[in-house]
Amino acid sequence: MDLSELDLGAAQAAIAAADTVDELADLRKRFLGKKGAVNRAKESIKTLDPAERPKVGQAVNAFTTGVTEALEGREAEIAPPGSAEPPLDLTLGSHGRRRGHLHLVTQCQRELEDVFVSLGYRVAEGPEVEDDWHNFEALNFPVGHPARAMQDTLYVDLGEPEQVMLRTHTSPVQIRLMETQPPPIYSVMPGRTYRNETVDARHSAVFHQIEGLAVDRGLTFGDLAGTLETFTSAYFGKKVTSRLLPSYFPFTEPSAEFAITCVFCDAAGCRVCSYTGWIELGGCGMVDPNVFLAVGIDPEEYTGFAFGFGLERMPMLRYGVEPIKTFFDNDSRFLSRY
Repeated sequence: MDLSELDLGAAQAAIAAADTVDELADLRKRFLGKKGAVNRAKESIKTLDPAERPKVGQAVNAFTTGVTEALEGREAEIAPPGSAEPPLDLTLGSHGRRRGHLHLVTQCQRELEDVFVSLGYRVAEGPEVEDDWHNFEALNFPVGHPARAMQDTLYVDLGEPEQVMLRTHTSPVQIRLMETQPPPIYSVMPGRTYRNETVDARHSAVFHQIEGLAVDRGLTFGDLAGTLETFTSAYFGKKVTSRLLPSYFPFTEPSAEFAITCVFCDAAGCRVCSYTGWIELGGCGMVDPNVFLAVGIDPEEYTGFAFGFGLERMPMLRYGVEPIKTFFDNDSRFLSRY
């Protein structure tokens, strides 16, 4: 991959030479826009050798941060706050409508994608209406398995009874990926999921998840723990650490629940963390050999780990948002805060 487009010094020099807000807007589009240098670099990461991806991902993040700071600094110099008359409001009907922005959950998803892309992962997606094989059976949920009852499935009236459903997790994307791509695999799968849940402060029938999958020769539980610790520090800050406790999931063995130190009390103990100093975040574990056999991967040659957690859970912890239905109420007073 050619990193010449990510020359931070040249970008900062071009920004410093800009004399108008319009020139800065053009530079922002050139570097950070949908078809800009940063997005082109992110797209090309998936073509690299897995060993090179972390280095390139870190370079992309450093370039993004440096360019953003340079743009904001130069914009303040060109038009410092209060230095000029307010711009003429030309919005339709002179109602002063504010410009919209990404929903908080979408912001969180993109931030997490950037974290994992910087670690060398790709972003994968799949259908929201799934079949029984991908949603359950290939993930080691045989027919009649009691763990199926934990999923509170919403079935779709298509085909044979209870064979088509709204996906209960984003794990089927892992199955589809392993069916179509030989190892090594390093991917995250964000998306919307559905369960027949009673809505309360922390549960919703519609919610979002992000899962991760790594399949390669020689991967261990230590690699999983290190990946989760790196992600925790990148999203919540270096003061927050993670821990793993034994658990059970049909598709991983061994399995664990992972928790982080309470972000509200710095692990001292408070009402939010039930005075334990820890907050449960999600589940993880080493991919069960039966899952590998279902998708045609030799468990004697490859090992892998997987992890997943709710996307809404992240801003709930970072910003203290509760209940979860706040994200779906479409209340502009809440949405405009973030």
